Amino acid sequence: MKNLRLALALFSAVLIAQADEVKLADVHLCCGGCVKGAEKAVAKIGGATATVDKDAGTVTIAAASKDILQQAVASLQAAGYYGKSSDATVKAAATAGVPEGKVQKLKIEGVHLCCGKCVTAVQKAVGRVAGVKGNTAEKNATTFEVTGDFSAKDVFAELNKSGLSGKVAK
Repeated sequence: MKNLRLALALFSAVLIAQADEVKLADVHLCCGGCVKGAEKAVAKIGGATATVDKDAGTVTIAAASKDILQQAVASLQAAGYYGKSSDATVKAAATAGVPEGKVQKLKIEGVHLCCGKCVTAVQKAVGRVAGVKGNTAEKNATTFEVTGDFSAKDVFAELNKSGLSGKVAK
């Protein structure tokens, strides 16, 4: 049994040594909670590892294939993070289900909000959108609402520019 474990460990090390890699830049990583959240999101995908650099705002993901890299990026995005990919073939997907045109209210879920700095980042991002009057983002919230007369697509574009991701809540 020990030999099997050793063989599997060596095989995993060889796969990672031969891994594909993608670096996501401009990811919102303001604190240790953000770093741990990003690492945890990538770790959910077997065969993927993350190196998170809080100061640089980068998450570098290594995996044995592009498919696993893409799954890890999707997991990171589902955890509320967004970054610009160093590889045009491996990137965060566009947010689905965003209404066209202007809306007066938009409920958003899945944005990473572990601390006050995360909340401030969300408030600044949505505050840059023309027509936004307010939002209810708060620490550890799983959803929040944006109100005013604004473009929902612009809200998600600004969240992405701030290194954050989310989706329209049902």
